[in-house]
Amino acid sequence: MSDLALFDFDGTLTTRETFPDFMRYAVPRPRLLAGAVLLAPVVVGRRRGWITGNPTRASIVQVGLRGVDAACLRAKGETFARDVLPAVLRAEAMARLQWHRERGSRIVVVSGGLDVYLAPWCAAQGVELACSVLAERSGRITGYAGAQCVGEEKVRRVRALCDPGAYATIHAYGDTHEDMAMLAMAHHRTYRGRAVA
Repeated sequence: MSDLALFDFDGTLTTRETFPDFMRYAVPRPRLLAGAVLLAPVVVGRRRGWITGNPTRASIVQVGLRGVDAACLRAKGETFARDVLPAVLRAEAMARLQWHRERGSRIVVVSGGLDVYLAPWCAAQGVELACSVLAERSGRITGYAGAQCVGEEKVRRVRALCDPGAYATIHAYGDTHEDMAMLAMAHHRTYRGRAVA
């Protein structure tokens, strides 16, 4: 019976949030500038705790990506995964991922980040992925497809992939309150690089 290792991505496997990095990378500058004006009230609300992460990210995706050519965005996601993400990976977390790989653990990255860049990164690493997915219609991005993969949704996504009871030991790694439900599933929990009870 093998182990199951669940890794958050942003802030856990990386040194910072990559969603804003990707938006700056993928969205044309004129749209970025217009979006900064349109989203200013949302950003202020988020910083003051008036607006939670989910509606903030949904607004950013709507303003930044709605109507964008999906094939072009996927191509940008592949380039971002190959050329940008390696520079922000957290060495000690990647060493831990490698430790699980050598033990034969089943490894799943469980992230609120976007599939367009996480899918190629996870494929290159040979690990599984559960994440937030972008919807498209007629080849154009329309927003999120279903729920964002944060909080309790992380647990639902993991259970959709596998039966947690089929594993001898579950390890989970996270760094924010949006990872707490996933950490609660595990026998061994690591929060911001430290083991927690």
